Amino acid sequence: MAQAGNEAEGVQGYLQHFERVGKGTAITDEIFGLVGKSPFFAEFSREDISVLAGYMDVFRAQPGETIIRENDGGDFMLLIIEGAVDIFKRNMRGEQHHMTSVDPGMTLGEMSMIDGEPRFATCVATEPTVFAVLHRDDMAKIILDHPSLGSKILVKLVSMLSARLRQTSAKLLQYMERGVV
Repeated sequence: MAQAGNEAEGVQGYLQHFERVGKGTAITDEIFGLVGKSPFFAEFSREDISVLAGYMDVFRAQPGETIIRENDGGDFMLLIIEGAVDIFKRNMRGEQHHMTSVDPGMTLGEMSMIDGEPRFATCVATEPTVFAVLHRDDMAKIILDHPSLGSKILVKLVSMLSARLRQTSAKLLQYMERGVV
């Protein structure tokens, strides 16, 4: 039990170096504005978003700030509200490679929030970026307090992760067919 508390303090400590904007409820309208731009929110009502926002905290990162560091622990995911983030992954030689960029409406860190494993990649703000944070414990509270919303979020996360796995598998197959692997 003490370890879980220390881990949570470590995560909170990690987020403390970012400017805290407030609770997610303060930006419910901005989150709702992402509905048309974000596949994550495709089936979410204003009420769903309002409830979800109540479980989130909002932070601001400056350009060049690392929001998530590869191999760090973490039990939270992020929703990008404003700004842009580049995602980097180290290869076996330790060289960092740009994988992709994400814009408002995209989520980061879902895998670690779900499975508790270390972060897969490094995420760096490329411009002033506002992001909302959903912790694993708060996700569990949503599931208990609002089962319909909790199941909607889980189905959306599983669908997104499944789509990413399919894309990655297709790319791997292309590399294998070219003899790159």
